[in-house]
Amino acid sequence: MIKKENIKSLFDAKYIRVFDLQYEEGKHYFDATRRTIDNLVAAKSDEEFKKMLPDAVTCVVIVKIAGNEPKLLLSKEYRYPAGQFLLSPPAGLLDAEDAQSENPILSAAIRELKEETGIVPGPNDSLYVINPLLFSSPGMTDESNALACAVIHLDNTDGITQEGAVGSEQFNGFYLLSKGEAAEILKNGRDNDGLFYSVYTWAALMYFISDLWI
Repeated sequence: MIKKENIKSLFDAKYIRVFDLQYEEGKHYFDATRRTIDNLVAAKSDEEFKKMLPDAVTCVVIVKIAGNEPKLLLSKEYRYPAGQFLLSPPAGLLDAEDAQSENPILSAAIRELKEETGIVPGPNDSLYVINPLLFSSPGMTDESNALACAVIHLDNTDGITQEGAVGSEQFNGFYLLSKGEAAEILKNGRDNDGLFYSVYTWAALMYFISDLWI
């Protein structure tokens, strides 16, 4: 834990901030974050740290259609820092309204599923938290994602759509991967277009092929 008087703001914009964290006299570390100075992870007590909410949620979406093997649903989403459409699971930030709900992670997951896939989990579907908080790269940022799993039963894929995308989100199609196809992408370290992907895509692929969702 770092004292708040040892935190200095270096850059402050709507979607990103940079802070100078002085852990010792003359020793500085820099944190690129979405969080405000009042909510920085580094300044939280042990108890606050254990109870904190993630910045976002990533969804492992498994589609089950009668008579077919289960498939992992991924999409190609434009990732601005990479400048490419990358193979990605549905994901999005937790809103302030989510934080006030009974289950903030699942509240955000339900919204992101609807926006990015058109899917609304029904009474026969399963939606649960896999992991409450994973840091993206604690060497340069305190950003974090929860992982949630949605096992969805559909009659067909006609209702899957990316038309609900909001803001700067851009998509370029869906991929329904069998267990064998997902394993092949994992082994190759690239998607079927030869492109790299994020660690959260890797986590979704691994969770799917390991059958932890069953």
